[in-house]
Amino acid sequence: MRLPLSAVEFFLLCFTTAGTALPMVAQESRVAAGSQDKDRAAITQSVQSYMDLWNKHDVHAVAMTYTEDCDFVNNFGDLTHGRAGMEATFGPFMTGVYSETHQTGQVRSIRFLKPDVAVVDVDWQMTGAKNQDGSVRPTRKGLHSLVMTKQSDGSWLIAVMHVHEFTVTPRLATPPSTHPQ
Repeated sequence: MRLPLSAVEFFLLCFTTAGTALPMVAQESRVAAGSQDKDRAAITQSVQSYMDLWNKHDVHAVAMTYTEDCDFVNNFGDLTHGRAGMEATFGPFMTGVYSETHQTGQVRSIRFLKPDVAVVDVDWQMTGAKNQDGSVRPTRKGLHSLVMTKQSDGSWLIAVMHVHEFTVTPRLATPPSTHPQ
């Protein structure tokens, strides 16, 4: 039968346990920070890819920067769901009033909710948008509020986007559908 630990034995046990545990905790923190740094870079690259694809006016490629079941809410509060919905909604705009737009974005903040889920704020600006009559609209500026999810290949896709516009522009009428009913 073992007798209770003396105060000295207890102190030595705690000291040696802490001495081996603390370096392991510190290493885990460094590994997590390094992983988060890589994810921040991947998220920033995904946002830049979105902007680059937008500027090529390829609606399918833009839709592929979103998850299959994404939600997109424009600055008027209209909801579009899914990649197919994104293509159907944006296709007529990308070949019409947005066909000569140029969009830029700068990641303002990234907050990880989980290792594979991040909230991302992007300051954006768009030039070259037109009204239905062909006149050029003023430069648009605002904030994209994104929820992005990490995919199995390490890439990050947009699961949710809310567009906040800080400039006042009149709402565009929905262009007629170019898809057969």
